[in-house]
Amino acid sequence: MFMLRNVTKYLFGDTSKESIVEIAQGQLYLVRPLSPKGYSELIFKDAAATIRRTGQEYQYQLVIQRAYEEGEAELLAEEGDEDGTAENLSTDKDEKTFLLDQSLHFRSEIREGGEAVFAWRDLSGDPGDLYEFVCDPLVQAGEVGTFELIAIKCQFERKYRRSQETATEKDLRQFSFTDQTIPSASAITSPTTKPVDSPPPKPKAIEESLAKQTKKDMASKSQKGKSSDKEVVSTTTAAPPSASMPDSTSILAQERAELHLFDFPSGSFMLQDPSVVATVSEIGRWQYWLQIGGEDRQWLGQPVVADINPVFNFEYLSFIFNHYTDDGSAYSWLLRFKNMETAERFQQGLMQALWEQLNEIKWTKATDDDRRYVLDAFQDLTMEDADSAAKEDEEEQEVEEVEEVQNDSQRGEQYDSDESADDVVVQPNDKDTNSQLAVGYKHDRSFVVRGSKIGVFKHTPNNNLEFSTNISKVETPGGKLFSPKKVMLHAEDTDMIIQSKDNPNSLYRMDLEYGKVVDEWKVHDDITVKNFAPEKKFSQMTGEQTFLGLSHNALYRVDPRLAGNKMVESDLKQYTTKNAFTSAATTDKGYIAVASEKGDIRMFDRLGLRAKTALPALGDPIIGIDVSADGRWVLATCRTYILLIDAMQKDGKNEGKLGFEKAFAKDSKPQPRRLTLQPSHVAQFQHETKAALSFTPARFNTGLDDKETSIITATGPFIVTWNMKKVLAGRKDPYTIKRYEEEVKADDFKYGSDKNVIVALPNEVNMVAKQSFKKPTRESIAATPRASGRVARLRKSDVVNSPY
Repeated sequence: MFMLRNVTKYLFGDTSKESIVEIAQGQLYLVRPLSPKGYSELIFKDAAATIRRTGQEYQYQLVIQRAYEEGEAELLAEEGDEDGTAENLSTDKDEKTFLLDQSLHFRSEIREGGEAVFAWRDLSGDPGDLYEFVCDPLVQAGEVGTFELIAIKCQFERKYRRSQETATEKDLRQFSFTDQTIPSASAITSPTTKPVDSPPPKPKAIEESLAKQTKKDMASKSQKGKSSDKEVVSTTTAAPPSASMPDSTSILAQERAELHLFDFPSGSFMLQDPSVVATVSEIGRWQYWLQIGGEDRQWLGQPVVADINPVFNFEYLSFIFNHYTDDGSAYSWLLRFKNMETAERFQQGLMQALWEQLNEIKWTKATDDDRRYVLDAFQDLTMEDADSAAKEDEEEQEVEEVEEVQNDSQRGEQYDSDESADDVVVQPNDKDTNSQLAVGYKHDRSFVVRGSKIGVFKHTPNNNLEFSTNISKVETPGGKLFSPKKVMLHAEDTDMIIQSKDNPNSLYRMDLEYGKVVDEWKVHDDITVKNFAPEKKFSQMTGEQTFLGLSHNALYRVDPRLAGNKMVESDLKQYTTKNAFTSAATTDKGYIAVASEKGDIRMFDRLGLRAKTALPALGDPIIGIDVSADGRWVLATCRTYILLIDAMQKDGKNEGKLGFEKAFAKDSKPQPRRLTLQPSHVAQFQHETKAALSFTPARFNTGLDDKETSIITATGPFIVTWNMKKVLAGRKDPYTIKRYEEEVKADDFKYGSDKNVIVALPNEVNMVAKQSFKKPTRESIAATPRASGRVARLRKSDVVNSPY
């Protein structure tokens, strides 16, 4: 374990972070081997273990904090209010802290089957009492070793009141208590049911290296004594054959590292080779290649493209990425470098290759600031609001009512109460599928586009959907049937603006009271409408008539009240070059963010003028953009990741101003936060669905008086939500998922809340509680929706109008 000292140096190094290291998932037990009070007590069913700095030099705390699933805290608060025990949600009940001192006898053990456990004395309990933190099976052996070594170094600093960097290996060994066994934390009702002096499993030697821990504990030990070596190998994910490396014209990076492969059955990274050479090379015009080989074999070779989903984590000196074989199979690999300098050199070379491949521009032509912006986007960051977000998380316990799901909602129009569930028709007779979703702000309605039809659904008081009506034919005023390409609610949700792919220069207005298109608006003879957006974020709640239009190289205002063409010429901002604009979004003050296929983002304070701020392109096309109501946060969706950008300026003469109002200084671009799924989760997604990652446009939850707290998107049959507080605090588990049986076509939050999500599947529409979302694990990713999802069960109370 002491071989991890180089890693811990970087964890200790950033004194600006209160938290040094964390084990994100586990259970906390209080074990009393000698007490008549009971052998074992489960304190926290789901918790995180953290080592934190305190306000005093050389003093550190071990903190075990209870974790809640989405909605669990609210449910407990509600139950507490009913029985007078609401105080159970106080900080004291949700967090245990221990001063890291030698008297704790803090140690770890990896048991038969690979279960990792931390244990320490309960200094306020009876003799022999101790706390045990049992790590989740997904926690890797390397994380366990790193956590224990940092705890040892913290104890060294407390005892000797000097930096752990001065400690020798001999100094540290005095804080190792591996000779003391750890009794099982199983919840046994009485000591008589199991003798206390029964021999516990043999402890894991603390001196074992990370490589031995990873190989032995995570693979062989779980099968020891149960199967042959041949059988053990067969249960682990095998590395696929490597592609041959093409001839290269130049080498951008070449570094030595450890190579690990994500194992699907165990849910952990397994060491494959302790010493490989990873090479990034140029093989043609804007073509680049990643090759990894060891002394005995070539492990993998693949083109450097956006689908590799690169993530650099400098805390652990690691680079995680996806690898796809010719048959579409996905694998997740991890390279661990020996030091920071090696990791940074490799990142520089790989990101240069990826950026040049996407932009077809040489990296050297980008400015230093633009290069730094790109590199920042592809590594783990903690946003500058992390401290305040963490304090808010601790100080403000949001208590919302958890509404009960009633049986009188979501009833399909094609059955009577006398029908059995088996009689309900849930598949439509047409060949169309649901494609778009528009959620009402002013009135509790959602609209779902299906071919040339639009279904209207009412939001019930108990947060379900109830089919209201069907607009069976979407036709032009001249009677030509068409399928809407894009829709937007307008004028207090009484109108819907509709676009037809067959008429790119015009838009149509549907009067929702009558359910028919009543106007055709010709925007311009030569300038097309590629996309459109509201004048201000909440304009659809007002009678505002104007809105924004977007072509491939122009941004303009549309005013339907004008005679003839509806474009306001004085508010036109047109570029001579092809900017390939894709989408726009507005704030409550009318500030505008515009994104493009090139991946750049422009921020305007008003129409007709130059952008105040232009953010560089990472290279991937942006397919959707959203902005928080106050303009602080910009959310840009690419196919395999989402960018969260803080538009608030932190220093200089424009400190406190938004990038919409004043330009960022040349050397002070905002740091983008790249939201993506962990590569191991991406590999599991593709392993389950056989489809590549492809996000739908991400959105914030929204409401006039509501702060943005969540982000939602979907890929394939999965809906994914990010918790903003966790993202800003740099948490390792910021997102939850929900799986469906079919592909999610469209999704959005119900207006005014982040607790309920409206989902359009190919042939179904549903509103689900966000508390039903789960942490991404092997089980939740692989779970068949029929075992857990309401809609997939297709009970009578779950069906929403068969055509939708």
